[in-house]
Amino acid sequence: MDGVSVEGQRVRRDAPGSPGTSGGPSAGPAPARIGPAPGQPQTPVPWTAIGLPTMASMLVVSLGRTGSRSFTARCQWPRLHPLNERSAEVRHHPLIMVESARQLALAVERRHLLGEDAPAFVPASVGLGLRPGVQPQERDAATDVEALLVLSDLAAVRDRLTAYRITAEFRHRGAPFASCTMRLAAPARPRAASRADGPGPAGLLHPPAAAVGAAADGDVLVARAPQGRMVLLPRDPAHPVLLPGRPDRLPAPAVLEAARQATLLRSGRTADAVVGLSVDLRAPVPSYGAVIEVESEAAGSRFLVTAARRAVATGSVMLGRP
Repeated sequence: MDGVSVEGQRVRRDAPGSPGTSGGPSAGPAPARIGPAPGQPQTPVPWTAIGLPTMASMLVVSLGRTGSRSFTARCQWPRLHPLNERSAEVRHHPLIMVESARQLALAVERRHLLGEDAPAFVPASVGLGLRPGVQPQERDAATDVEALLVLSDLAAVRDRLTAYRITAEFRHRGAPFASCTMRLAAPARPRAASRADGPGPAGLLHPPAAAVGAAADGDVLVARAPQGRMVLLPRDPAHPVLLPGRPDRLPAPAVLEAARQATLLRSGRTADAVVGLSVDLRAPVPSYGAVIEVESEAAGSRFLVTAARRAVATGSVMLGRP
């Protein structure tokens, strides 16, 4: 693949907004695309091409390029996805939309940014917005979803791509119902996450799945601690969707889901009340034991995750009117 060196990898010269060569950091939109004119029809995205463990994990069907930094894609969300409620008619779990955005970002990376052999970038911040009352409800096998993507904010240091942002608008039958903005960064060198602040697992109690808007007990990521505190403690440390591969630190989507659960537990609201989610990782989040503090506001809550008395993640959960 013809390209320039980027963090020990090679960046495609036809990458949308390829990083500049000034030698300094480049924040915000990168220089104009170098290469042939864009405009490619959608083609299938193999699950192996974006590093998924199984074909069952795949939510993206195809991807095409419509402009220098714009793309269109087709997703398919199964009614019986592990995170969805087991009922005749389901409204898809918000984390399905987040995971779809992550898979779309990986597909853009492999095809248009870094190439198929480069280490995948990881989410550093996520923002999800839902339009109440217009989300598709599925009675059959799966929901076909169109996604419109915009790539922006490519950042580079000495021709090395360090981060980028992707925004996905999800549509069903032409009507937008959700959007997800995700900032992804180059994988950091392995280092231990901060030690946990909370008590050991023996002193914690997991709430029922229904109390945190989860479909099954194995999906629960938070536990009650003494003195009214809440701690991140996945009931299934190797959850196939939220924690594939049993990671030693919590990825951004899992922290986002834990905050959603903590907010619903604190507020007593149901899962349908959630209309927005956001998280920003500041440091590695340990796989269990970090304390999550939830502060209620008029439109939802703000949350802070701490480990070793250090803030490792912040964000918010927006709730609709009762």
